[in-house]
Amino acid sequence: MMTVHEVSKISGVSIRALHHYHNIGLLPATEVTEAGYRLYDDTALERLHHILLFKELEFSLKEIKDILDSPDFDRNRALEQQIHLLELRKEHLQNLIDLAWGIKTIGVKEMNFDSFDTRKIDEYAAKAKESWGSTKAYKEYEQKSAGRSKEEQQKLNIEMINIFAEFSRIKDHKPDGEEAIRLAKKLQDFITENFYTCTNEILQELGKMYAGGGDFTDNINKTCGKGTAEFANEAIQSYCRGLF
Repeated sequence: MMTVHEVSKISGVSIRALHHYHNIGLLPATEVTEAGYRLYDDTALERLHHILLFKELEFSLKEIKDILDSPDFDRNRALEQQIHLLELRKEHLQNLIDLAWGIKTIGVKEMNFDSFDTRKIDEYAAKAKESWGSTKAYKEYEQKSAGRSKEEQQKLNIEMINIFAEFSRIKDHKPDGEEAIRLAKKLQDFITENFYTCTNEILQELGKMYAGGGDFTDNINKTCGKGTAEFANEAIQSYCRGLF
């Protein structure tokens, strides 16, 4: 058994954070002594490993708790994702190291910024996050899409594209303008009605994903015109922050 101070020391997680994890039920102490000291066993430490993994994948603490408490939680799948994500980050860091050594040795010969590109990492993290069906939003999505025919799904996809096409038609306007804000609200309502409850927080994350530079960005811009994804994200962020 380890004390909260010992767990903090070996994990890098602050004592204050560990106390918070205990209080919200995310990482309950295995035992609390009569003197009030919190003790953690190996099972708790393994759970902490998974908590830190899902934080790397940018899950909220509530989402992490829901996943870890789910009877469907797959420890091996979580570890496989962690390993792959770390390998991607290792490759990214090695590219940056090689670039830095090259600049130090021969200077900058060409303006190539490929080594700074984190899209592969970001896309994998997003897909890993999507793969965990224990979240409330994902469960709601499964319920709403159950029994939906291929034709019905295709119709919804076209309606979604049409919303982005509307963003494209006004992308020379201000993203915090009345029309842009209206479209952001329209997109939020569309997602809530047909997929899952789209809170402002979820919509903000979706906006960042749309403009994140990966497949989502490429597909939106290819279909609706260059700059559409980025403008839609700016409008979404303005709407969610109430900047109108």
